[in-house]
Amino acid sequence: MSDKLTFRNDGIAGLEHNFLTGKLEDLVQWTRTRSSWPATFGLACCAIEMMATGGSHYDLARYGMEVFRASPRQADIMIVAGRVSQKMAPVLREIYDQMMNPKWVISMGVCASTGGMFNNYALVQGVDQVVPVDVYVPGCPPGPETLMHGIETLHASIRAGEILGRRERYNGGANIHIDGPNLPQAVTVAPRS
Repeated sequence: MSDKLTFRNDGIAGLEHNFLTGKLEDLVQWTRTRSSWPATFGLACCAIEMMATGGSHYDLARYGMEVFRASPRQADIMIVAGRVSQKMAPVLREIYDQMMNPKWVISMGVCASTGGMFNNYALVQGVDQVVPVDVYVPGCPPGPETLMHGIETLHASIRAGEILGRRERYNGGANIHIDGPNLPQAVTVAPRS
């Protein structure tokens, strides 16, 4: 071997193996899945399983999600774990509105998804009445493996670009009314201007 450094002067023909081609949109979607920052909204026993998912055994760091954000302004995924009361619904909507765009919501557990076994006036019968939900994670409570599957499902949808147009279904953040069966008047949640 020679100690000299040799340079090739092949022109353009020598560069063909040094480039990747693709769409910018694909690169952006891939980056979003590798740097998603979750905001936790743990309200009941599902929150314990969500905390277990953050442990080293399940390795959320491979998705860039190892740090759960305390501020909604630093998060782009909200994980709602547990039942949502009528009084908590406006707070949930306000936190959702403060999150940076694009933003996604995971409804974790039966109570967050449908109200669970608590069918009464004090609880919202599904968090999708307050904020648009992208992925429903079933279980009572769902285990860390199930939440990981929900996160992987969300990431697959983000990479495919399937859920980017979902905001049109929700009328751009129009007023959302939350009614319970015996609630005397509806709680109106309006987006901040």
